[in-house]
Amino acid sequence: MDQTKIISRILYYICLILSAGYLLTGVYAIFCLSTGIGITSYGQGKYLHINYPFTEQPFLNIENNYPYIIFSFLLVLIGYGIFFGLSAKVFRVFFQTKLFTKENIVQLKRFYTYNIFFPLPIVIIASFFVEVESMIWGLVFIHFMLGIFCLFLANIFKQGLHLQNEQDLFI
Repeated sequence: MDQTKIISRILYYICLILSAGYLLTGVYAIFCLSTGIGITSYGQGKYLHINYPFTEQPFLNIENNYPYIIFSFLLVLIGYGIFFGLSAKVFRVFFQTKLFTKENIVQLKRFYTYNIFFPLPIVIIASFFVEVESMIWGLVFIHFMLGIFCLFLANIFKQGLHLQNEQDLFI
């Protein structure tokens, strides 16, 4: 079990850093796009550079097209920021002293609900406004399978909590 706790703790911190990175980048991009600060247009106005803060060095390159900006850029940044935040909470479950708790089951439920019900509708809505590459449908399928796997895991945790509570009553 020590190996699981070590690996889950490492993955927890990696996912936490990734989540913060995606979310901060998303917030910064929204700030720049809404204020016009830190943005440079190029390619006869077809593309935008979002520059590193307080510099003229390009940080992000995006199309200057609002459906693209919303569905292929901002939703992806914010969506994966949330995904990695929820992933961090799932990995946190596995290095707790008590594994089978209601709080841990709630974390697993949030993760599987997000992965099962968020990607597909967003990609379907986005497909009306931007071209969705075939690889994206593969990612939607992977998120769905990840959600189903976590659903099974949450049900195992529910059973473990039930058995743990019965054992506590017996003693």
